[in-house]
Amino acid sequence: MALTTLDDNTALIVIDLQNGIVALPVAPLEANEVIERSARLADAFRGQKRPVVLVNVAGGAPGRNEQPRHGGDLPADWATLVPDLAQQRGDIAITKKTWGAFHNTDLHEQLQQRGVTQVVICGIATAIGVESTARQAYELGYNVTLATDAMTCLNAETHKNSVERIFPRLGETGTTEDVLALLK
Repeated sequence: MALTTLDDNTALIVIDLQNGIVALPVAPLEANEVIERSARLADAFRGQKRPVVLVNVAGGAPGRNEQPRHGGDLPADWATLVPDLAQQRGDIAITKKTWGAFHNTDLHEQLQQRGVTQVVICGIATAIGVESTARQAYELGYNVTLATDAMTCLNAETHKNSVERIFPRLGETGTTEDVLALLK
């Protein structure tokens, strides 16, 4: 753990805890563990009147890649956030079409309007939406904290790579309990 402090103006960003994503096979943690810890973080941030950002994904970047795309229509509730997050009226809702939550959304503007200087990020998938959002936040000048036990990936190896090699270059890492302790 290298988590030292939280700025007075810190927001929580919860990535892609939606019906279609949490149903995918993940590792090393089960989706229900990530959901429970993310919900605890969201409740604690709300309790301190700090911004909570709930992100879902409803699309994908148009470029070519080597992996086949999903064929056919997605289920109607695929992008619906899991009810455990207990979305509140004051939460910031962001729907993204690419991996990172800042690209082609108004997330940066919304955080800037609230004076946010630091973000805590959690969710699914570690090496995709979480890492992309962390990279973008870092590039935009935010202090970045990653709650590593409140995230999981589609593959344990990619999760480990993000947590051990990428995240320490983008910010500070800690557990849900570490973040909650700093909120007190």
